[in-house]
Amino acid sequence: MKRMTVALAVGALLVGGAATASATPAAAKVPDTIKVPDGNRPLATYLGEGVQIYGCTNGAWTLIQPAAVLSNHGRPVALHSKGPVWTSTVDGSTVGAAAVANAPREGAIPELLLKANLNTGDGVFGKVTYVQRLNTRGGVAPAGTCAAGAQTAVRYSADYAFWVAG
Repeated sequence: MKRMTVALAVGALLVGGAATASATPAAAKVPDTIKVPDGNRPLATYLGEGVQIYGCTNGAWTLIQPAAVLSNHGRPVALHSKGPVWTSTVDGSTVGAAAVANAPREGAIPELLLKANLNTGDGVFGKVTYVQRLNTRGGVAPAGTCAAGAQTAVRYSADYAFWVAG
């Protein structure tokens, strides 16, 4: 049932389409704590729209996984899922990453700097070194307690900036 929920959420996003994102991140708006180290260059920035899926554990909401579609000028180009992992729908390449720093954002999930720990394929994500989650909107877990086993999906959007060595 959980997989079906994620599939339906992503499917609905693909049907509805996604807005345009810029080709490179706006460095002036990035907090120092999540700036990419020197020696990396921007590859692309895509708008991600989807949900943060939370489950109830010991009376509190905890993140299970994201489910989002990334788009370039309104055209879906990647899926974002548990790991976190981004998979290109254009060439099948993937990048997995782990958070190394965050910057809080009022009323939204934090902005993140993630370092790649998995790359597959020769496509767009095959050589990504860092990912930034920027300009986050929404996605915050519900406040208060919850019933064991409950799940909820909270809409969010963010700009995902992908970086490569160079």
